Amino acid sequence: MAKHKGRGWHGRLLAAALGVTAVAAATSVWTAQADPAGGRQPQARVAPPVAKVAADIAHASDRGARGVNITIDDGPDPVWTPQVLQLLKDSGVKATFCMVGTQAQAYPDLVQAVVADGHRLCNHTVSHDTTMDTRSEAYQSQQILDAERMIIKASGGVRSQYYRAPGGAFTPYSRQLAASRGMRPLGWNVDTKDFEHPGVDTMVATVKSEISNGPTVLFHDAGGDRSQTMAALREILPWLKQQGYSFGFPVR
Repeated sequence: MAKHKGRGWHGRLLAAALGVTAVAAATSVWTAQADPAGGRQPQARVAPPVAKVAADIAHASDRGARGVNITIDDGPDPVWTPQVLQLLKDSGVKATFCMVGTQAQAYPDLVQAVVADGHRLCNHTVSHDTTMDTRSEAYQSQQILDAERMIIKASGGVRSQYYRAPGGAFTPYSRQLAASRGMRPLGWNVDTKDFEHPGVDTMVATVKSEISNGPTVLFHDAGGDRSQTMAALREILPWLKQQGYSFGFPVR
């Protein structure tokens, strides 16, 4: 997988995330229960058990050899995520949304809209640090587990089923940690490079020429102007259907 270079907005995300890390690290889901005296005491709600999944990086589709996995990274975003959701709904396509923890925390209504439309969630760390593979295990753990808590809270209790390292910066440790929390490490086969604004024709041509390499296609719904992404999706989704592909989710 090609490793993405850092992008300016992610530097701002990292700065913001450092400000919430101390809070997020201690965050639990609380419920109030009456005590015998009639008062109300907060009590930690026990999270449902997590089933460990495979730790190798997934690329395949659960729809088989003619399946395609549409993956949408870096959101949610108040401008572009609703447009992506509407296009997917109109096209009858389900996708996997790889969410940055601080974005999920800022826009819980959009996280819930993604879930309500039948899409799956993916943990994309707290702050999209593309140097994750050079960082300590403690830092990697904080980025993954804090994002897990942020996304669960924002979604109303729905867990991420996948973990995608920013820029593909996986480590054996991060893969094993994610898998132990029920999140299959998720790669990609086709990188549209939409974050570089290469032009709609170039993005469409990339998908058409590279989809034979594997089923998981990478787009973004945050980090800047995503109008090219929207235009490319409008061409790519019907073309894939015409070629006999169906849309599914990455294997777990």
